[in-house]
Amino acid sequence: MKVRVLGCSGAIARDCRTTSFLLDGDVLVDAGTGVGDLTLEEMAGIGHVLLTHSHLDHVAALPLMLDAIASQLTRPVQVHALAGTIAALKAHVFNNVIWPDFSRIPTADKPFLSFHPIQVGQVLEIGGKRIEVLPAVHTVPAVGYAVAPARGGPAWVFTGDTERNPAFWRRINAMDVAALVIETAFSNREKDLARRSLHLSPHALAEELDCIDRGKSFPIFVTHTKPAETDLIMAEIQRFDQTQPFGPNVTHDIRWLRVGQVFEL
Repeated sequence: MKVRVLGCSGAIARDCRTTSFLLDGDVLVDAGTGVGDLTLEEMAGIGHVLLTHSHLDHVAALPLMLDAIASQLTRPVQVHALAGTIAALKAHVFNNVIWPDFSRIPTADKPFLSFHPIQVGQVLEIGGKRIEVLPAVHTVPAVGYAVAPARGGPAWVFTGDTERNPAFWRRINAMDVAALVIETAFSNREKDLARRSLHLSPHALAEELDCIDRGKSFPIFVTHTKPAETDLIMAEIQRFDQTQPFGPNVTHDIRWLRVGQVFEL
């Protein structure tokens, strides 16, 4: 199983694309602006989209992608999300004002898009992948995901957008984790804004990582950094914990996530 990073920025700028991951070519986790780098053939190969929440940086490319590949679709693209996320998309995106309602076009019986509600704790089996829905704590209904090969093995875990999240760590500590992708949207100088908007800052990240059971070890990739603050965020993380340079207080292998990276499980 392969996880390809299409976008991992907290906002747009040159060479900065917002959140989206491609799993084995047939499943998207989130549909941020990174989807725009796919070819038409690659987009047409996507049968399922799993959304963490309804914010624009995670869904912006979904209506545009569907429009681009509509003529090539032989069955609806299945969008899996919390009921609250689906309601937001229906009310504010696919509402025939912002964008056509592709869940009823070209016909209600054969639409370009179908919605499938999910719940925290649910496990989906899609294309040889086992996908567990994880809890998240955000300003709108939100989840994360753990993805592993259906035949078994360690999971690639994505927090989605979240602040402090004890339930998430309880579940992660019971899992075999290959890699963790965790958001850290703001620097410590913006830690109050981070808390109000239910995002992590390096200070909060350090406290969250302390929730990982002793003896568990896996690489941790920081995502969703704001482009104007990325260097500062990573410098602040390095002060409390980073693999390089090695030091007496290093307990985690923390890296910055980059577009184009591929995880192989």
